[in-house]
Amino acid sequence: MSALPQLAEEHAGLHDAAVDTLQSILADWQILADLSFSDLLMFCRDPESGRLMVIAQLRPYTTQTVYTEDLIGQVYEADERPVVTRAFLENRIVRDADPDWSTGTPVREEAIPVPFDGEVIGVVAREGNLATVRAPSQLELTYYQTANDLSLMLAEGTFPFPGYEPERELAPRVGDGLVRLDASGLVIFASPNAVSAYRRLGVTENVVGSNLADFDLDHQSLLEALADGEPLESEVEARGTVVLRRLLPLIRQHHVLGGVLLLREITDLRRHERLLMYKDATIREIHHRVKNNLQTVASLLRLQSRRMVSPEAVEALSESVRRISSIALVHETLSQDSRQRVSFDKVAQRLIDMVATGLTDPTRPVEMSIAGSAGELPAEVATPLALVLSELLQNAVEHAFDEGGGTISVMLGRRESTLHLEVHDDGAGLPDGWTLESDAHLGLRIALTLVESELGGTLEVRRAETGTGTVCEAVLPLPG
Repeated sequence: MSALPQLAEEHAGLHDAAVDTLQSILADWQILADLSFSDLLMFCRDPESGRLMVIAQLRPYTTQTVYTEDLIGQVYEADERPVVTRAFLENRIVRDADPDWSTGTPVREEAIPVPFDGEVIGVVAREGNLATVRAPSQLELTYYQTANDLSLMLAEGTFPFPGYEPERELAPRVGDGLVRLDASGLVIFASPNAVSAYRRLGVTENVVGSNLADFDLDHQSLLEALADGEPLESEVEARGTVVLRRLLPLIRQHHVLGGVLLLREITDLRRHERLLMYKDATIREIHHRVKNNLQTVASLLRLQSRRMVSPEAVEALSESVRRISSIALVHETLSQDSRQRVSFDKVAQRLIDMVATGLTDPTRPVEMSIAGSAGELPAEVATPLALVLSELLQNAVEHAFDEGGGTISVMLGRRESTLHLEVHDDGAGLPDGWTLESDAHLGLRIALTLVESELGGTLEVRRAETGTGTVCEAVLPLPG
């Protein structure tokens, strides 16, 4: 989590909307650092003492950093950072005439005020290493010019763009490909990587000196966004190539001067995403078919039970149907989600409804409820745990109550490293001398085997502390 909100509030008394403004800059200032070939430091100022504090820091990808150490939280007196102090007091961009040698490296500093509600709430300092400076190429000159334009927009409060949230993980970086446009959409400059991206899309003509309307496959949306001064992020696909484009209009005093178009080829990424989508769809279909097959088996067992004469055989088949249905519930849930994880709370509620419908007797009503949450569990945990819950519920319904009926409560809970499942009934309770190892019915023995062997947990069956009823508690280790 960013330390900016706490530092800005403690040192400068900033909060709420002012902090949000500073946070929005952090979300999009990598572009400014890369175009500037500079480290960026964000300062806030104590209005009483004038002391300055670094509340955020960013290093460029396009050159070596000035600061190898972390300066966040560093406090400076006003005269130690005169350029930054002047930017706070004069509310304008201030550039250092002479390089600073305090770090042992010649550093050129530029301080950009961040306005909010008529006040300067922060200053972003661009600090470039002059030791790496040489005769700049056309690409570097374009970078510097674009950085200066964005700095002016930052000082005017128009960059970053309000309400605009790019796709951070995929957003093109400066080095991926850059096109500089004038206000009409004419290409003034295109980096080699940008030209290569258009070549892969099938554009063979020279893009520099041409208008977007002459070669771009989706030029209309770009030109409309440029004319309106609105940022735009879009994808274009041709000849098996996918290119992500990000348009940033360059605005001065509410007039569009031009724009910068960043491009990133994401063909392999999109191909992998499509393969994953196909894989997920296949897995969901498999779970759907497994569920259907299990339901078919359950239906066949129900038909077979109707032909049985022996009550014991009918009961055995009915128990098998219920166990198969419990497994089918998990597969049904998995078939609805591409992730191989199950919301066990939903499964538990449906199991309770199934048991309440299939096992309870109107002459001996049993009310069931559920509380707490188990959260999401992997399929290999959810399936045996569903069977455990089903067995515990059936055991309570069949053995806890006499003619009057009663209530069954299910409690789910997650601790730091364990999952707790508790089934509590208010029935007759355990007979004296009863033990799980020697006196348990088949359902409890199945539950015990699943908990210990499949889930690596423990199952305890005890008399309720109230003296009425029985508590069955399973404690399972949560998978890492």
